[in-house]
Amino acid sequence: MLREIEEGSEKVFILRNLIEIRIPKEIYRKLEKRHSKEYIISFAEEKRVLNRVTGRELVFVTKESGIPLLGHSAFGIIDRGTNLLQVRNITGCNLNCIFCSVDEGKNSRTRNADFIVDPDYMLEELEKVVEFKGKGVELHLDGQGEPLLYPYMEYFLERASKIKGVEVVSIQTNGTLLNDEKISAIEDYVTRINFSISSLDDKTAKILHGRPYSVKKVKEVAEMIANSRMDLLIAPVWVPGYNDKEIPRIIEFALEIGAGKKCPPLGIQKYIPYRYGRRVGKSMPFKEFYKKLREYEKEYGVKLVLSPEDFGMEKRPRLECPFKKGERVKARIVCEGRLKGEKICVARSRSIAVNTERKVGDFVEFEVIRTKDGIIVGVER
Repeated sequence: MLREIEEGSEKVFILRNLIEIRIPKEIYRKLEKRHSKEYIISFAEEKRVLNRVTGRELVFVTKESGIPLLGHSAFGIIDRGTNLLQVRNITGCNLNCIFCSVDEGKNSRTRNADFIVDPDYMLEELEKVVEFKGKGVELHLDGQGEPLLYPYMEYFLERASKIKGVEVVSIQTNGTLLNDEKISAIEDYVTRINFSISSLDDKTAKILHGRPYSVKKVKEVAEMIANSRMDLLIAPVWVPGYNDKEIPRIIEFALEIGAGKKCPPLGIQKYIPYRYGRRVGKSMPFKEFYKKLREYEKEYGVKLVLSPEDFGMEKRPRLECPFKKGERVKARIVCEGRLKGEKICVARSRSIAVNTERKVGDFVEFEVIRTKDGIIVGVER
């Protein structure tokens, strides 16, 4: 659980192979004369907390931090007005995909800080939102990065699956962190794995994912999931000019291993360039994309053009947003933001991403420029 090493001028503690606590050696040696290791890690003022995978500052979101789990797109709970809740426990990714919609991974040019949510805090808040939503809720664990980096995942899944009103628990993953032991540990609590496999060719996969990638291992993991108590949906991202020939191979693979026992076996995604994502080549027009999917449907006899109804999604009342677009608000900055040039403020029980160069602890006046789906964004005025 906890390892310690020394690197340069710092004493480094590594918690659960993900969280790095870095303390200057000189400070640590003074503190260890009077305090325990655990006390120093928790209360030393002069320290850096980093995500070991990305190397970025890591913000630990706990109940005591006062950072709400509603309002931000990178962490917490997102309610888009259906019976599906997006649950985001962690940011950061072990891959560097060239098509990543949120520019994740160690080579990111836009991400400034990472976030990790205390599991008990998330569970407590989820119970409230699920109660509001009613029966038949799906908890979908996705995020800006790889959800399975979350070091408290097994603990969280066991408890989340037992929340009254939760019917489905699904996870979006690149699958590279899974193995037989981990699959066995979660299969009693997870309904479906959405497995992002975008190539079955080693060379193409390495290009797409921006780092070494074992297709052999990923195929083995996919087959393990298909043979487990969980359902499997294989979800490639179709990137024109890169993996066009891979799409039919992936369809054949999914059908061969028995993906989609109850859900659709495939959920092919169209590459879409986003403002803060990575851009690679040209995006296929929607009309052409769906035309090709329908051609593959006829060829392979499998449904590929999907709708929310295929996953039991339905409209539900959404949590009321306490902000209106265009209003001016003054709030205190509580921590660094997800993007460079962004800070997080707290007001009206929401976390708000505010574009400002002010420092943590300062107050800032901003104009609300977005409230869609309860995600609040502001700009300093």
